Formats: sequence, structure tokens, C-alpha cells
Amino acid sequence: METHRWFGAGQSSAADSAKAGAEAAVEAVGGRDPKAVFVFSSVAHDLPALLVAVREEAGPETAIVGSTTMGELGNAGMTVGGVAVAALGGDGFTVHTRVARVDEHDPRAAGAAAAEALRGLHDPNRVLILLADGMTGRPHDVVRGAYSTVGAAWPLVGGFGADDRHFERTYQFCDDEVLSGAVVGLALGSDGPIGIGMAHGWRRTEPPMVVTKSQGAHIYRLDDEPALDVLLRRNDFDGTADEFFDRGRSLQPLGLSRRNGEDIRVIHAGDDEERSVWGTADVPQGALVWLMEADRQALIDGATWSCTEAIARLDGLAPLGVLAFDCGGRRAGLIEGGMQDEITAMRTALGDAPFAGFYTTGEIARVRGASGLHHLTLVTLALA
Repeated sequence: METHRWFGAGQSSAADSAKAGAEAAVEAVGGRDPKAVFVFSSVAHDLPALLVAVREEAGPETAIVGSTTMGELGNAGMTVGGVAVAALGGDGFTVHTRVARVDEHDPRAAGAAAAEALRGLHDPNRVLILLADGMTGRPHDVVRGAYSTVGAAWPLVGGFGADDRHFERTYQFCDDEVLSGAVVGLALGSDGPIGIGMAHGWRRTEPPMVVTKSQGAHIYRLDDEPALDVLLRRNDFDGTADEFFDRGRSLQPLGLSRRNGEDIRVIHAGDDEERSVWGTADVPQGALVWLMEADRQALIDGATWSCTEAIARLDGLAPLGVLAFDCGGRRAGLIEGGMQDEITAMRTALGDAPFAGFYTTGEIARVRGASGLHHLTLVTLALA
């Protein structure tokens, strides 16, 4: 019997890992026959037991992919230490998966290999969903590697995994395996439209600065002065780098000038001796950058805009469902109830379509030549 495309989402906060996996999967699958299941889980869970429970609900043929998180999200709200599951199926979807290990000397190769999942996919609409280890050290190279395989023809979306807030080891799921140090690629083909949205709600504070010396994610000089000195002065802060960054709990968003606005880089550490600062992704020497600021409402508006943009690309059709990749760093600006406000804004913008996703250490979205790696951004993938 032919079935139309469908999408479901589920969540669980059960303490028992098998129970949590089963509860979220039952809600997402709803007794249907899925082609793909996405599992976003806290590292606090017994991950193999959780995957076994998901497999029980998904059936033997279904592709299962996923990642550990810095929090999970969906229609029911945000959880920490929970599980969110999305499932999709029907005759209008085609799914291919590919997994690659990250070689620390050549992370680009892993991105390129995972992107091979798109080979042999002939549906009119296609997207490559990447779920990658968040501790690779060179996330931008993973994205560039995927782009080298995919080219400009097909969009990329996804996220880099987390381990709550330990920053030690993240895990990726592919079928029944729990992996670490890997990139999982799921190529999704659809005979219906696919929409991608990305927005952050941060705004520039003038004046801009020129990155006069940098290497990779390390910034040594801004406007030809020691980078740490510039950041402390611009923030009217008199203290050490550790005090300013509060040992990883405080962030300095830096907007990197692009043709289509800003990409945000997160600066989260500095060196008092060297007077340098760094984040997790490259900041090119010679780039123009701005300090960025946002209030709670601006961040919530960013969530609305991301969802609205994704739906606007669905050729007037209502969304079946949405995958969401939200930055763990956005949570810092949305504490004390703001997280629920963001979920409410997403629910309203999506017209109550099911959605599920996770808080990442970096978001992937490349549409029509946009740079692929983002931070402090909400990326949404809408399917019709």
C-alpha cells in the first residue's frame, strides 16, 4: 500500500535509558513504517540500551542516525538529560547514510566521505544532513570537506554534537552503533519541497575591527593590538581572561562579515600571557569583525525568523515537520524562562507542525553559497 510522506516527533525525560528511547520513538513513529529516525540524546544515558529500544520501535530496515547533545528540544519543550526523536517515512522519501571517522590531521576527508551519502540519490529535492563530533577541533574543515563533494547544487544542514557541558567526548549514532570521532551523513531525497532557515537575532556593535593576525581559531591581534586587550577594553572589563570568559560559561560573540550578513564566531577563552583569544572555528586573517549583542527578545525573534524562512521555501505548502539545530551558546541568553519562550515562538511559527532537534556546539547550514558553519544560530530544516 502506498503511503504519503509523513514526519513525527517525540520526547522523553524518563531516567531509564531504554524507557526514554522507547517513549520518544513510540511518539515519533506512531505505529508507521519509518525510513529514517533521528535520535538526539544526553550523554547521561546508557546510549547502547537507548538505541536498542529505538530500533525495537523503528523496525529492522530503518536508518537510525543521531548525536549526543547540550540539551534536546521539540514541541513539548526543552530538556536537559533527555531524549528527542524525529521519524519520517512514506513513498516520497529516499534515505542513504554514510559514516566516516575523523582523522585529526585531515578532518576535511571525513566530511567529504560522509557526503558520499548523496551519490545515487535522484529525487528532485535533496539535502545532506550531517551530524558530527563536536570535539574535532576543526569543524569548519569537516563542513568544507562535505562541500567539496556536494558542490553548490545541494544544501547542507546539521550540527556538531555535545556532551551536556563537559567538553570531553561526544557520540554519534549510525544504525545500531555508538561512535565517537565520526561524521554521520544522511542524504535525504524528497518529491516534496525542502526548506532551510537560519537566523540568530544578534546585532553588530560599532566600530568594526580588522583581524590583523590570526591562525585557525586563534586571534592574536585585532586592529594591530593584542586581541585580548581589545576585547577587554571594548567590554569595559578590568580583569583576567579567565574572569572575563568565566571558565567557559561566558561567551563573546564575534560577527564575521559575509556577503549575506554575518557569520558568528564564539570566542570563549583567552591567554593572559600571550594576550590572544580563541574559539572553535577559524577566523581568517584580514577579516572584518564586529562585537555582537542581543537581548532575550532579539534571540526569540531570531528563532521565529529561522522557522519562517524555512517554511517560506516550501512553495506554499504546510510543513510536515522540522528538524532543528540550535546552538548551546544561545541558551546563555535565554535563561530564566527564555528557553520555553523560544520553543513557544517556534511552535507558533511552525503552526504546530511536529519538530525535534538538539542544542549543538556548532550549526551547519549551507544554502546557495552561504558559508557552512555557524554559531549562536538556529538552523531549521522544514519538509513538506
